[in-house]
Amino acid sequence: MSLVREALFGGLPPHFSQAQKTTFWTSDRLKPMAPLRILCLHGYRQTDSSFREKTGSLRKLLKKHVEFVYVNAPHCVQQVCSDEVQEKENGSGPGPGGDKDPRGWWFSDIEARSFSAQQQCEESLGLNQSVAVVREAVKVQGPFDGILGFSQGAALVAMLCSLQEQNLEPDFRFRFAILVAGFCSACKEHQKFYSAPLQIPSLHVFGLEDRVIPDNMSRELLPSFLDTQVLIHPGGHFVPAASAHRQTYQDFLKRF
Repeated sequence: MSLVREALFGGLPPHFSQAQKTTFWTSDRLKPMAPLRILCLHGYRQTDSSFREKTGSLRKLLKKHVEFVYVNAPHCVQQVCSDEVQEKENGSGPGPGGDKDPRGWWFSDIEARSFSAQQQCEESLGLNQSVAVVREAVKVQGPFDGILGFSQGAALVAMLCSLQEQNLEPDFRFRFAILVAGFCSACKEHQKFYSAPLQIPSLHVFGLEDRVIPDNMSRELLPSFLDTQVLIHPGGHFVPAASAHRQTYQDFLKRF
């Protein structure tokens, strides 16, 4: 853990004397620290801009320490007529009319070009294009310290971390991952991503009242990571960012 990073997040260690604290803060060693840069992947039926809006509270909570960069999934998703389905799938509820030009990272139903986290399938459609989008974002907008995903985006984060640790994506150098309402893909061709536990430090966030990705699905993803931290909240399908959650996020991030 960086002592400077720890100091900026939560103050200096309590065992420091006043003289030590004065020396630390006035030392030439203390340079202005750039914020951690995190690449953010939205959920199914969201967009980069809508996810940015829905994570406004999180950005405010961590604004002194983190720069969030959002990327759009490559696949257009058919509009749905039901507001209830729209709200359930994209988290936190859509604005009037729902997200414009909703996007997805892959489809579990190839013919219908649709996705359900519970749908078992032999093959999916569109994953390679999504990996290419993230690869391009890293090349053009990187480097990034970490990666964050929500729902389908979180499931994709787990796959990207697997590719990174297999040295299949040399441009990926994420130091940590944050997975909100994540899950293991039910697609048979994706099981290769879960063959070996991942070394990358990870924070897993999920809600006990999530009806889209029930908490048991997020718990099933935990064994795929070795260095895990968990934030459980009492709510549903959204990214929690109340003041009660600040310490958990900060304790995780100050390691980097």
